Amino acid sequence: MPGATARPKPTACIALADGTLFYGQGFGGTGEAVAELCFNTAMTGYQEIMTDPSYAGQVVTFTFPHIGNVGVNDEDDEAAEPAAAGMVVKWDLTEPSNWRAAGRLGDWLAKRGKIGVAGVDTRRLTRAIRQQGAPHVAIAHDPEGRFDVAALVARARAWSGLVGLDLAKDVTCAQSYRWDEMRWAWPEGYSRREGPGHRVVAIDYGAKRNILRCLASAGCEVTVLPATAMADDVLALDPQGVFLSNGPGDPAATGAGHHGANHPVKDLETGKVEITSMNHGFTVDAQTLPAGVVETHVSLFDGSNCGIRVDGRPVFSVQYHPEASPGPQDSYYLFQRFAAAMAARR
Repeated sequence: MPGATARPKPTACIALADGTLFYGQGFGGTGEAVAELCFNTAMTGYQEIMTDPSYAGQVVTFTFPHIGNVGVNDEDDEAAEPAAAGMVVKWDLTEPSNWRAAGRLGDWLAKRGKIGVAGVDTRRLTRAIRQQGAPHVAIAHDPEGRFDVAALVARARAWSGLVGLDLAKDVTCAQSYRWDEMRWAWPEGYSRREGPGHRVVAIDYGAKRNILRCLASAGCEVTVLPATAMADDVLALDPQGVFLSNGPGDPAATGAGHHGANHPVKDLETGKVEITSMNHGFTVDAQTLPAGVVETHVSLFDGSNCGIRVDGRPVFSVQYHPEASPGPQDSYYLFQRFAAAMAARR
């Protein structure tokens, strides 16, 4: 057709286990990766998502079309290295336009060997995820556009998936350490907590740095222990509180999950609705809670469980990321509630 622009040769391929293929333009690292495919509805925070240990073993499809527009920096990593296997976006990466940007997302991914795929119909891909429930995929980036499609589909089909995997042991810290950095605040950025505080042991099953910052900002003296820590290791530190972090892996294949940064959750005990960030492939079944365990939070999307507590004891949990900031600070009260529970028992 006269005047038509020729489509560039694909340099990336996404192969689903059912044989469905998507082609696009690769960026970041080259090579192949096999993983579970999920999607995330966040408009920004892609650097935090890629370095969130909860995304270990997953390729993230970003439903927001413009990714890359705030660039990357040295402050927003949630872990030392990206945990996600790769990322998929609709458009070519946007040039960074943010005062905190210190580099480009594509360069950041290339340095860390993580594959990105652009130019994909992410709506169609998201529908496939919704229909199949986080399908297994193989992704490939070859600047020459050479793909063994049959081999990629076979890799996706042969992958065992996340069910039954103990990924926490792969993303946890190697040894214990102290943490005193607090949440970022204008204009000083990150500051350090000083003085005495609540002695808290945080078990790292894939803890994001901002979880630890939120604890420090709530007045906690935080000691982080690896996921392999035993009860005696915890008690030896004489803690006033114990915090179990989020993280990747299969707790027992308990149900379907949620991924995104705009999930409304209702606190059943206060009536408050908060906008939360979620990334879990498994959920607690509220119909099977034992006696003495009370449901405290529910999703306003589908009514699934989002929080529980033990009646009469200072023990509670939520099934989302209270340290994330989609609200932007809707869920920070949970850290204050934790600190208040320790103060009440001193």
